[in-house]
Amino acid sequence: MNMPAAQPADGERHAAVLVRDVDMDFGNGPLAVQSASFSLEAGRFLTILGPSGSGKTTLLRMIAGFQKPSRGQILIGGKASDAVAPHKRTIGMVFQKLALFPHMTVNENVAFPLKMRRFNPKDIPERVARYLDLVRLGGYGTRRIHELSGGQQQRVAIARALVFEPDLLLLDEPLAALDRKLREEMQLEFRRIQKELGVTTINVTHDQREALVVSDEIIVMDQGRIQQHADPVAMYRKPASPFVANFIGVSSFLKGEVTETGLSVNGFSCAGTLPRNMSLGSVAQGAIRAEQIRISATAADLASCDTTLQGTVTDTIFEGERLLYFVAVPGLATALQIYHHDPLGHAPHDRGAAVTIGWNARDLLIFPPQNM
Repeated sequence: MNMPAAQPADGERHAAVLVRDVDMDFGNGPLAVQSASFSLEAGRFLTILGPSGSGKTTLLRMIAGFQKPSRGQILIGGKASDAVAPHKRTIGMVFQKLALFPHMTVNENVAFPLKMRRFNPKDIPERVARYLDLVRLGGYGTRRIHELSGGQQQRVAIARALVFEPDLLLLDEPLAALDRKLREEMQLEFRRIQKELGVTTINVTHDQREALVVSDEIIVMDQGRIQQHADPVAMYRKPASPFVANFIGVSSFLKGEVTETGLSVNGFSCAGTLPRNMSLGSVAQGAIRAEQIRISATAADLASCDTTLQGTVTDTIFEGERLLYFVAVPGLATALQIYHHDPLGHAPHDRGAAVTIGWNARDLLIFPPQNM
């Protein structure tokens, strides 16, 4: 007997995309996606972030209709995603492999989805020109694909995905093959274009910076499960677990016993932010961002910090706009990572130098044992 499909709750009825209790079982091991649920309002830019094998691309392919969930429900614009054949849906897609047609001009590539959807031929040239202007490729219409740079080819792919004005745009790591500078430029372009058009967008990437730069919302996945769904600021400042804290940004971790003021780590009193209902004496893990730890050659400079520790610099890495220090503290299992963001006006601490490091209680996030 078939059970009727669950109806959306009031807050979900107008979601552009609704994913409810979705699993994907390929039958050869753990579930590729397990119990995934989220809703996305129209006009929002969502990035699904996670390491290789986390299930993010599988989830995107189910939303696109290329794969059917083993369990659960996906609604797009209030309709079941499998109610319409994938090629008939109003979904634009940009892949890592752009799949542009090399034998066609730029104009012909962008016009292709319009012709497939039987748009009025008289309207096609004006629409193609409008979307090439949108991606800043006005005047490039007669060029062949091989005559374009990698970034220009990306722009053609974006124009082609948007020219038929889809309700939903899906991006499957389209910037992964670009060099860092071009990738960062295109991240800003994606953000500009999405904001200008207001098209609902879901992006998949393993690039943490990209997720923070382009998104209104971020989902972090690991081992097929959604670990956290939040806006970029909340995701970065209030990670839900050590995994999220470690995956987004650079963090150092301290394992110890819960005290009234934070953690006791091998006899060190480390001030931190305690979640509610933490039992004194229980084992927990703290995480602190590299940019939240201060470093100085003299303890007096850090007198205002809630926690100060003495350590030794084990390595210094110059990253251009900042220095990354590794500082070993006797009694701590691993070296702490520390950013200093003024390398030009800062006398670097050499390897082997004795230093004081410190932080404030609000900056050490403490996670309960179930999140370790």
